Amino acid sequence: MANVKVLVSDKLSDAGLKVLRSVPGLEVEYKTGMNEDQLCGVIGEYHGLIIRSATKVTPKVIAAADNLRVVGRAGIGVDNVNIPAASKRGIVVMNTPTGNAVTTAEHAISLMTALARKIPQAVASMKAGAWEKTKFEGREMTNKTLGVIGLGNIGRIVVTRAQGLHMKVIGMDPVMTKEKAASLGVELVGFDELLERSDFITLHVPLTPETTNLFDAKAFAKMKTGAMLVNAARGGIVDEVALKDALESGKLGGAALDVFVKEPIPADHPLIGVENALLTPHLGASTSEAQERVAVEIAQQVADYLKDNVVKNAINVPALPAETAEQLQPYVDLAKQLGALLGQLEKVDVREIRVTCTGVAGELGVTPIARGALAGYLQQHMEEPVNPISAPFEAQERGIKLVEIRDSDSRGYSTTVRVTVTGEHGIHTATGTIGQRGEPRLVGLEGYEIDAVMGGTTLVMKNQDRPGVIGAVGTIMGERGINVSRMQLGLDEEKGQALALWNVDGDVPADALVALRAIANVESVLCVRL
Repeated sequence: MANVKVLVSDKLSDAGLKVLRSVPGLEVEYKTGMNEDQLCGVIGEYHGLIIRSATKVTPKVIAAADNLRVVGRAGIGVDNVNIPAASKRGIVVMNTPTGNAVTTAEHAISLMTALARKIPQAVASMKAGAWEKTKFEGREMTNKTLGVIGLGNIGRIVVTRAQGLHMKVIGMDPVMTKEKAASLGVELVGFDELLERSDFITLHVPLTPETTNLFDAKAFAKMKTGAMLVNAARGGIVDEVALKDALESGKLGGAALDVFVKEPIPADHPLIGVENALLTPHLGASTSEAQERVAVEIAQQVADYLKDNVVKNAINVPALPAETAEQLQPYVDLAKQLGALLGQLEKVDVREIRVTCTGVAGELGVTPIARGALAGYLQQHMEEPVNPISAPFEAQERGIKLVEIRDSDSRGYSTTVRVTVTGEHGIHTATGTIGQRGEPRLVGLEGYEIDAVMGGTTLVMKNQDRPGVIGAVGTIMGERGINVSRMQLGLDEEKGQALALWNVDGDVPADALVALRAIANVESVLCVRL
């Protein structure tokens, strides 16, 4: 591996640099603090680039990266990397999704302990010269019920730590089976039941349209009086104003937040000054061990890829021969869209995800397409990034079986990808193909034949096939200034039922969804984002 060069453009621990410099034939340059133009001026000679959050890998940088094969991010977030531009150039983008898991889980447990024993308030009182022993009476955690929302990498670590404190753990995770949860010693319950039973609740889910303001005034009203809440996941999952009201009214006994809607928080943030609110400045991943761990992990991943073409924790498409990758990519993208669509429909307690490919899709290789569908589905329910490489392992952790099938029956199309999600409470299925202009198209959903463009915000509506429904929908949309760009309809004539997809520009507010669901003969309305 002669004349292979790696640039480290952000601060990296010595342990990570040592890994890179120990690889024979790998030349390493450590140069931080470059702006976009400076990086563009040198990136052309490098085969690998290792970054943290400071370096911005823009389309301009990628265009100048004539020899770049891999970008490695020491950490989880890759918002500073233009993934589409990198993928188009055939550059693999990697991260370290589990490197911070232990540190973040420990921070959540620490916040919960601090809440229970009022440690920060007691410290502040002592440093002010007071001795207020009776004021800071705390609560035991032993034998209390902890509700864990999100049983991904971090959530599962929190479970084991809480069990070590002899807490009873219940959990909620839409992509984990009851059997798998039971094997972890966790009772899987619904959201409302978790709110009603938990003495403490900790959040470990991604910020999605479904989890935005998941904890609002209605959720707080359902919680036990005196319960405590910890959020070390993402800002925006908790309605911060509603949380203030719940704390000041005495409904909640305390809350600890490490993440916020806006960071750094403004001076007039509603929780500043609320005595039973503990606030930390996004410290979840901030330990020396975590920083060293992600540095070592990304250094090893980049070195393994440059040496042996081994891909681990890739955000975009895994490395394939150029010709195959170019032909396969549209079908992987289609499968991701189908998986993401099904992941936003009603929960079925998924047990199996079956991916069937026909025509060209089947000939090119079912496995990458199936993993794309799996990643698209899981990403709707997980805090950590999911990609086609990591998706099978995440599915295995949750007791989900992935089935890959190559079929000759394309049902009238030259090639199709069909994804079926089977669970304890039902089945969801979606079929897609590639349009004449190379765009992903939905040609079947829940047994209905349809031909719809996939992308953006889409309303999925089921209704009885009766006059006036379409007009009523149009009226509600028009009154709220929501533009409908496309509408496609599937019909079951025997049952007299219709399924419609409404592609709209922008978001659909909650009051519009309420109004749509109230239309006569409408059975259900879901807003999905692709």
